[in-house]
Amino acid sequence: KSKVPIIADIHFHYKRALEAAENGASCLRINPGNIGSDEKVKEVIKAAKNNNASIRIGVNAGSLEKEILDKYSEPNPKALVESAILNMKILEDNDFTNFKISVKASDVFMAMKAYEELSSLCDYPLHLGITEAGGKRTGSIKSSIGIGNLLLQGIGDTIRVSLSDEPEEEVRVGFEILKSLGLRNRGITIISCPSCARQQFPVIETVKKLEKALEDVTNPLTVSIIGCVVNGPGEATMTEIGITGGGNNTHMIYIDGKKNHRIKDVDLIPYLEKIIREKSSSCKENNH
Repeated sequence: KSKVPIIADIHFHYKRALEAAENGASCLRINPGNIGSDEKVKEVIKAAKNNNASIRIGVNAGSLEKEILDKYSEPNPKALVESAILNMKILEDNDFTNFKISVKASDVFMAMKAYEELSSLCDYPLHLGITEAGGKRTGSIKSSIGIGNLLLQGIGDTIRVSLSDEPEEEVRVGFEILKSLGLRNRGITIISCPSCARQQFPVIETVKKLEKALEDVTNPLTVSIIGCVVNGPGEATMTEIGITGGGNNTHMIYIDGKKNHRIKDVDLIPYLEKIIREKSSSCKENNH
């Protein structure tokens, strides 16, 4: 049995929703554009009620109802919102309010506008996402802009990052969005500089390897990895662990925002991993 709540994503065959509810799904996502008649939706509502499952009304610009498309000619924010409102009414008329709504589009601005308008019309939880956002790089950027902008406005209750990548990568990107907005605080946050001629050690390689090595750390900790003394000391004063690059392969280590010791001719990645893990463990102990 899964320890994580299962959400069944249902398209076309409403009976799959009935089966999912009966077999323990926590939530049923139904697509108004292809789930079928009102009677079929009512059957899904009944199954959800009988099995204590919630429903997500998952409106999508790529699969709007025919009557909505006939009215608006093409997908747009108003069409997405109208579809959501019509399906909200079906659930409400059947005395079912345990639901959330999404109005997704692959176009960032269309999705944002639809969510903004919908949030002004109802108080139901909103599930945010930019659908079919693309591969890891482009999809992460589009999702960060769309989801991040809405969350900054106080809009949204749950999120899904849609990437043409492994599901684990979607979760990582989504969590980083939440961390960047201060909505979640878990694991190592690395502040680091871009490539430039002043760097006294390979910052890019160091950051990549440390991020991979420290994925298992859950205690929140901020680390600055800056390759020179231009911005390094200032950034280090605001982090729990910091390193500032210096000449002759000699670098300054900061602990809790203060200079602590110098290191020379040290294999940086294992050394930094060791002190970061030690600091994380001590912080965790102090918090208990």
